[in-house]
Amino acid sequence: SINVIFGNMMEATADGTLIRVANPEAPSALTWAWIGPFVGALIRPLGGWISDKVGGSIVTQIISAVMVVASIATGYVMMQAYNATDPNQFFWLFLLLFIVLFAASGIGNGSTFRSIGVIFDQQQKGPVLGWTSAVAAYGAFIAPRVMGEQIQAGTPELAMYGFAVFYAICLVINWWFYLRKGAYVKNP
Repeated sequence: SINVIFGNMMEATADGTLIRVANPEAPSALTWAWIGPFVGALIRPLGGWISDKVGGSIVTQIISAVMVVASIATGYVMMQAYNATDPNQFFWLFLLLFIVLFAASGIGNGSTFRSIGVIFDQQQKGPVLGWTSAVAAYGAFIAPRVMGEQIQAGTPELAMYGFAVFYAICLVINWWFYLRKGAYVKNP
């Protein structure tokens, strides 16, 4: 995302049409791209710790709402930067929003794994944790693919808006099974 969105910029030609050209002052992806995953991994235990105090599904609900808002905001910033004659003006907000997304993902990861330990009995816990880990690994594969395809299509914001819809669905599912009156398991 950093290379494609900030590595190029829009420039007006003599006839007034806009074309994408190299951004001579583009931020380096190698300098910045590691921060989000690092923050997400570092903060994961905090998600479990907070979940121990207030309940995993409450933490998951709050984090899902944060991810919906942050995904929409990130999509908007990506669209603005992608179509800008000076995308660098959007970089710090872009980076901050991605750090928020990674931090929320890390906290949500901790709350999810904490909830699994409460919801399932000793015999079910292992297989559920394994399946959940596999789904998480697939997410780490598919999310960059979807983003890459949308960036190449010239619509990077659509990937983030799609992720926001996914997080909103997760929010509803979490509420339905763990937070509503008569829930399957109340706030594990």
